Amino acid sequence: MKIINEFKAFAMKGNVIDMAVGIIIGAAFGKIVTSIVNDIIMPPIGLLVGGVNFSDLKFVMKEAIGKNPAVTLNYGNFLQVTFDFLIVAFAIFIMIKAMNTAKKNQAEAPENIVSSKEAILLTEIRDLLKK
Repeated sequence: MKIINEFKAFAMKGNVIDMAVGIIIGAAFGKIVTSIVNDIIMPPIGLLVGGVNFSDLKFVMKEAIGKNPAVTLNYGNFLQVTFDFLIVAFAIFIMIKAMNTAKKNQAEAPENIVSSKEAILLTEIRDLLKK
């Protein structure tokens, strides 16, 4: 029973829940990036290289015989997945760089800027309290 209680405490910690949410959002973000790569970026690149779709690039090691499929080395699919990874990594880099810049700007900004009317009023109150 002790193990079940420990597991329940572990599973309900905020870090575990945050991690689960991050994984789910990351998977959805991955689908968006894959769509951008496949539907927006790769068609112009394929057009530049003569209309070749990278996913279709393969080296046939053994031709299909009867009902047996061909044995192929699908290097185009590898290129496509590698390109997807590079774009995802670059997008995450840009996002983290923007967040770090925002944090830096927030840290440099003054905490409380008092308007001039409030400053005058507070100064008057301070002076009255001194008397």
